[in-house]
Amino acid sequence: MKRFFVFIFLVFFAYLIQAQVISGKIVDENNNPLLGASVIIENTFLGTSSDSNGNFSIKCKFTDCKILVSYLGFETISQSVKLSGENTNIGKLVMKPSAYMSDEVVVKATRAYDNSPLTFTSMNYEELQKRNSGQDLAYILELSPSVVASSEAGTGIGNTSFRVRGTDPTRINVSVNGIPLNDAESQAVFWVNMPDFSESVNNLQLTRGVGASTNGAAAFGASINMFTGSLSSKPYAEVSSMFGSFNTFRENIKLGTGILNNGFSFDLRLSKLDSDGYVENSYSDHSSMMLSAAWRGKTSFLRANIIRGNQKTGITWYGCPQEIMDTNRTYNPAGEYFDEYGNRKIYRDNSDNYIQTHYQLMYSKDINQKLDFSAAIHYTRGDGYYEQYKMNQKFSKYLLPNIIFQAQDIINGLDTLSPDAIVIKSSDIIYRKLMANDFYGATSSLNYKNVKLKLSAGVAWNKHEGDHFAKILWMQYLQNLPINYEWYRNYGEKTDFNIFTKINYEIFNSFYFYGDLQYRNINYLMRGHDADLDFNGDQLVLDQEHIFNFINPKAGLFYDISDNMDVYASFAVSNREPTRTNFKDAAGDISKTPKAERLYDYELAYNYRSQQFSASLNLYYMDYIDQLVPTGEKSNSGYDIMTNVAKSYRAGIELVAGYKPISKLSFDANLTLSRNKIQNFVSWATSYDDDWNENYEYFELGERDIAYSPNIISSGIISYKPFNRFTASWIAKYVGTQYFDNTSSPDRKLDAYFLNNLQLDYSLETKFIKEINFRFIVNNIFNLKYSNNAYGGIWYEQNVEKTWAYYFPQAGINFMAGLSLKF
Repeated sequence: MKRFFVFIFLVFFAYLIQAQVISGKIVDENNNPLLGASVIIENTFLGTSSDSNGNFSIKCKFTDCKILVSYLGFETISQSVKLSGENTNIGKLVMKPSAYMSDEVVVKATRAYDNSPLTFTSMNYEELQKRNSGQDLAYILELSPSVVASSEAGTGIGNTSFRVRGTDPTRINVSVNGIPLNDAESQAVFWVNMPDFSESVNNLQLTRGVGASTNGAAAFGASINMFTGSLSSKPYAEVSSMFGSFNTFRENIKLGTGILNNGFSFDLRLSKLDSDGYVENSYSDHSSMMLSAAWRGKTSFLRANIIRGNQKTGITWYGCPQEIMDTNRTYNPAGEYFDEYGNRKIYRDNSDNYIQTHYQLMYSKDINQKLDFSAAIHYTRGDGYYEQYKMNQKFSKYLLPNIIFQAQDIINGLDTLSPDAIVIKSSDIIYRKLMANDFYGATSSLNYKNVKLKLSAGVAWNKHEGDHFAKILWMQYLQNLPINYEWYRNYGEKTDFNIFTKINYEIFNSFYFYGDLQYRNINYLMRGHDADLDFNGDQLVLDQEHIFNFINPKAGLFYDISDNMDVYASFAVSNREPTRTNFKDAAGDISKTPKAERLYDYELAYNYRSQQFSASLNLYYMDYIDQLVPTGEKSNSGYDIMTNVAKSYRAGIELVAGYKPISKLSFDANLTLSRNKIQNFVSWATSYDDDWNENYEYFELGERDIAYSPNIISSGIISYKPFNRFTASWIAKYVGTQYFDNTSSPDRKLDAYFLNNLQLDYSLETKFIKEINFRFIVNNIFNLKYSNNAYGGIWYEQNVEKTWAYYFPQAGINFMAGLSLKF
């Protein structure tokens, strides 16, 4: 091992000796220096930015280098440089202003600045497309550091999710064009309601840790900031299709006018996605569209977006019981019933259905060269339901009376119950649980920049109004069912206001201070009755109101040691309110009302980059107060049931590296090693004594692992380009052992798994078609049997621990093939 590190050092030393310096100055047409212009050497890891005088210097090892210079609001410069063994000054590079204002300014205030002490990964459109294998966004992001994706259907299509550093989806802030995307009540993002949305994403930024202040839900461990600008300034058309295992088909059409002479542009995407899924009855019938119209002036910009998703998906959130995982791993109990002969049947309309439409109107204005302003208004309408067949349901659960069949005797004019009367107390039932949601609001931001200072301020107000109700569609004994019968209805209203300011100041040459302060106010109101009954058998009342006021400060230091190295340290605070489900589970018991959570996030990082090699080392410590952690159990609609724990933490090391030994070969990998612990965990469970008397008891277990938090997460890609336009990529993902409750019991854990995929890409050009792309993917090439999610719990019989568990098995070896035509 010692010799290995000596070898690596010698390689770096040899590089530093051989590399030559390219320097220059970046100015605008008025000869004013441009601070912060991005300078990269194409096909390398090298990059730098211009200083306050517009000067830059960057090392290049090759004799021929191509430099790309970009700056928001200016046209990109590409310049080839020939080196002859000496340092080269290429003089002034004059950047021309863009004819139209860039629309990416709408996300400037909510993203991490350059030279800011935040841990993030950025992906542009080309990188997103390289990882797009027809699966949902969770699987496109899966190769990012510390990310673990999961799929209920076993294919990466349908109900999918992901965690970052073990942080669950309800703690990950997600925004589109600076507009909140998280559902206000659950605080999750249901990607199934936005099929194929990644095809409309121009670029995104995934921040690990608390990150920069943004709008909407709390960033309580990670945030994703997506931008959906025009894909091209010129007219374009693209048709693509993918097909593969489990009758999976995806069709996609994209059209755009480019920027017309009057500054207008129009873009359209239409998508259709169908799959049977790996798990029984896990089908997906999805469609989506995005329509965008924009106008660009020299100093102003206006865009309107309509994003619509329509999905019907087989219910898959119950999982497969552990008892039959070895014999029938694709079993799905949802929709199961038995006829009068005892034959198993499946109710095919057992499904989740939702239509969601987003309307966005955004405006940006360059006030002058130093100051710009952005504002947006938005409205989202959601309507949906899930329909289920339930066997042997008690009438009392649905507030219906029992049914009595009897021979009637008339005695003194009164009906009496005959001895042979039959009392029916339960029935098979088909019901729909429905939602109707409105989410609307406004965001605005102001950005200022001078030679040493970047300053942003933002304010946003958003409101959610939603109805939750249910109807019984059918039951065996219809005479007991009123017309259009609803057995519950409740209403949720949530208002979220936040204001923030961020500063990035260069204290002295290449040494920066970052500060960020956010105030957030939440008012959450619930009224009505829930589907569940309380311990007395009465309908659960949800008359609650909760108000929260949070202050979230952040600060850090960033130092550019050289063009090749930088280091940073940061500290951030985030506060988060409980979700609707958290409050609902505790309804009627004030002592169990969940408390708000607090996170103190410490980050320390070092980054190195050379022409052929890049590496990042990040240390993090996330200290939680009153963290809500999953018990391992699920609610009736698939949510994790949570409980507050006084003290817990996540601590880890993230390593990210890339290596390009030759132009045709590249290696990219990341590794996360972590400890995720609850201190002094107390577990509650039902216990039965020798006489089968039921008690609810607690057990003090001391320090335990946080559920769904593997200590090792790693991924890697090896890409080889043997000849022009053909690339072969070997993709690997390793996820270590993780527990699905907080007892750290080996009976309730997900085994580690190591996945390997193969991806082949080939492209060509023709006279009539601009580009033809072929893609072939083999997922899980070694046919590994594994599960990437599970839930369960415990009970005790005569002091002996018992386990119940349900797993979400994933598909074995499967295939996808695709063709796209670009015009």
